[in-house]
Amino acid sequence: MESSHISALKTKHAGIEAQLHDELNRPEPDAAIIQTLKKKKLRIKEELSAQ
Repeated sequence: MESSHISALKTKHAGIEAQLHDELNRPEPDAAIIQTLKKKKLRIKEELSAQ
């Protein structure tokens, strides 16, 4: 059974993935925003793998 913490992390990860997708599909994506989103996503992924 998944804990609520893991579930919340997965939801947050999916939200960041959606933001990243939106940013990448803009006419002129902002590299700084993309980098920040990727770092956040990676931190969440690392936390999930540590569970």
